[in-house]
Amino acid sequence: MRPLLLTFDAFNTLFHPRRTIPTQYRASASNFGIHVSYLHLREAFKAAFKAQSLSHPNYGRDLALRGKYAGPQQWWEDVIRASFAGAFERDDDKRNTTTEIPAALIHDLLDRFASIRGYKLCRGVAPFFKHLRSIQRDGGGLEARRKIVIGVVSNSDDRICSVLQSLGVSVGEARAGETESHKLPGFEEERERISPLQHQKDVDFVLTSYQLGVEKPDPLVWDVALRTAQSLRPGAGDNEGWECVHVGDEYARDYHGAVNAGWKAYYLSQQAEAPANVPEGTKTIKSLLDLIPELEALKQIK
Repeated sequence: MRPLLLTFDAFNTLFHPRRTIPTQYRASASNFGIHVSYLHLREAFKAAFKAQSLSHPNYGRDLALRGKYAGPQQWWEDVIRASFAGAFERDDDKRNTTTEIPAALIHDLLDRFASIRGYKLCRGVAPFFKHLRSIQRDGGGLEARRKIVIGVVSNSDDRICSVLQSLGVSVGEARAGETESHKLPGFEEERERISPLQHQKDVDFVLTSYQLGVEKPDPLVWDVALRTAQSLRPGAGDNEGWECVHVGDEYARDYHGAVNAGWKAYYLSQQAEAPANVPEGTKTIKSLLDLIPELEALKQIK
């Protein structure tokens, strides 16, 4: 049987915000005596995020490699400060006696959005990983027939790992795609690299655009994901290659990007109907639980 590489997008595929981001920003700010309008903060956050993305693309990665920027942590600090500054400017009531943003508020928001405080698992994710664990533990079903590597491929920074682990999803290789010659500052401290062959994890590796330097749907993303899987399962697929499958909620970046790379793909849409930009014939699932019978069908492929 050909080994299977199964990858997932992260945001809105595996987890999503517990409440809207402006709502959580306001809740944290109120604990520090800062009160802003939801609408003002929402618009200010959108503007700050867009401006920061243009001025420091991919979380300031290029500058971080040259030692001139602190990476995602500084990137998000700048977004937070600009969001509240923009909200203050829009506030006609001038309810705040100060426009200074306490460092403790920034740290609180960085911590919130690196953990279960800010996010929760999407519908079906917990039982899906529980099902995979039972297959691997019992030694039957799909795992008995095929070697499997599970990955997360995300256009994001390295907080993905801490978010997943906080939500109860165990992670093995946390810094896939990062080479010794290109060490990057980030939220995650360097950890001992864990072989999934020695310690079973829900997710064997996480590959982010910040670590890799390009975003989905760039072909390099899928190539590095496959090479990472091959390094974790040396010798697997040498004769017949790998079966590669990706699941995500963005049609262009996830589904179309994976298909163009020669992978199989599933578009995850939890809406009643798929968006208008999703062509007819797209393989669509409503929950990761819908993937289980699809994976069982895949085990018949040789």
